[in-house]
Amino acid sequence: MGEFNDRTAIFLAAVCSQTYAQWNDPDGAFAIPRSYEPVGEIRARSLLGDTEKFGFVLQSDTHAIVAFRGTSSTSDWLSDALAVQVEFAPGSGLTHRGFTGIYSSARKGIHACLERISPDKTLYVTGHSLGGALATLCAFDAASGTEFRHPVVYTFAAPRVGDPDFVAAYGGQVARSFRVYNEFDVVSHLPPPTLTLPKSGRTFDYKHVGQGEQLVFHSGSVPGNHAIGSYYRDLAARDPLFARRLSALNPGFCPDLT
Repeated sequence: MGEFNDRTAIFLAAVCSQTYAQWNDPDGAFAIPRSYEPVGEIRARSLLGDTEKFGFVLQSDTHAIVAFRGTSSTSDWLSDALAVQVEFAPGSGLTHRGFTGIYSSARKGIHACLERISPDKTLYVTGHSLGGALATLCAFDAASGTEFRHPVVYTFAAPRVGDPDFVAAYGGQVARSFRVYNEFDVVSHLPPPTLTLPKSGRTFDYKHVGQGEQLVFHSGSVPGNHAIGSYYRDLAARDPLFARRLSALNPGFCPDLT
């Protein structure tokens, strides 16, 4: 696996922040970094069954980015009905039913976007929170089912997505995958490695994918420890000059460092 890159992480954390700007804007508008252009919007069925904006696909002359937003409703992820596991693809192990359902509803549109991008470009797949789980599924899908055989993955505050068999299958397909997590962020520790559903007693095993990159910050609250802005600020402190330059070149693109 290649090495974790602080600047790539800072840039992609800013990209992830724009998935929330897209979600919050009635017209789906968001800040696009210099040299990139939009390819398409990601729409998917939420855990409540509504079709919503879940992110976007961008491209430059040399790179493409698929970015997913998360959700504030973490309790939904672990409901009995959705924390069960299903097969994501034949021979790929088992994945979280809720995450898999959301990604599956977006899959056709994502593939349509990727078909409009030259496979010679480097594909980055990124997401925060639930979006990190969707990015994991998307990267595996892209590596095994599109011309983008070598996606690079950076997730932030991602939960566990699947069982050990899925993690092994994922590792065989996605060589460069980095999971940025805050030690004090509860979401990054969910679902637990062994999940027993209280009503049925059924047990499911969960494991993280990729290489972990630990952050250690405490913002004084559960939401503060999880927010993409908090992740961005902690990463930006690793290379303040780069973060300032990125912000200056791209007004409105980066989270506020104050």
